[in-house]
Amino acid sequence: MSFLGQHAPADLARRLAHVRWIAGGTGAGKSTLTQSLAERHDLLVYDGDRAEQGYINRCTPQQQPYLFALLRTPLEQRWTGRTADEIFQTMPSLHGETFGFVIEDLLTLPADRPVLVDDFRTLPRDVAPLLTRREQAAFLLPTPEFRRNALGTRFADPARARANWGSSDHADALAKRLARDELWDEEVRHQALELDLPVLQVDGSRNVAELADELAAMFHLRDMRGMAPT
Repeated sequence: MSFLGQHAPADLARRLAHVRWIAGGTGAGKSTLTQSLAERHDLLVYDGDRAEQGYINRCTPQQQPYLFALLRTPLEQRWTGRTADEIFQTMPSLHGETFGFVIEDLLTLPADRPVLVDDFRTLPRDVAPLLTRREQAAFLLPTPEFRRNALGTRFADPARARANWGSSDHADALAKRLARDELWDEEVRHQALELDLPVLQVDGSRNVAELADELAAMFHLRDMRGMAPT
């Protein structure tokens, strides 16, 4: 049985009532917003990208078959020979394979102040059963142009591109990444609408401070200062 299967959602929701979630699409500025909110409101941050390394030794071919297979695929082969849709369909997070690791990690963190989760991999359907109210989570979705600019700048660094795509054709890999991420956005948007969870469009018309103000109000961060779950 998986970790999540061993715990009642209502109990997890109570134990994670101090957690706020920022998820959604890549290139939307989630990490920048998370850092801004953490500095303003003295929050602990769970960085999903950094935490991912810790999932490796915990995954098994039985519980996380897509992640297990991905970890054994060379970088050069992850983005070549497959369509963007095929890459999307085999994303471990699409199948909820990493969410249990996130919850395990969160339950080990101190609960004496709010925790802000910055995790691209979190889907609305995974987190919804663990929310005591809908405004504990927000899904940021960038416009296609905003993402192209963000990822184009990010992967203009050859070292960063190689770290993600090895020696494959980086232009082709970026094109597939953008196409895959549009499919991910569609999935997030569909699930969030179905579950009535907040979605914020990011198009560059508002700066980080303005978006951080909106999220702080949505998350009731000022009201949470000094509070801990019971």
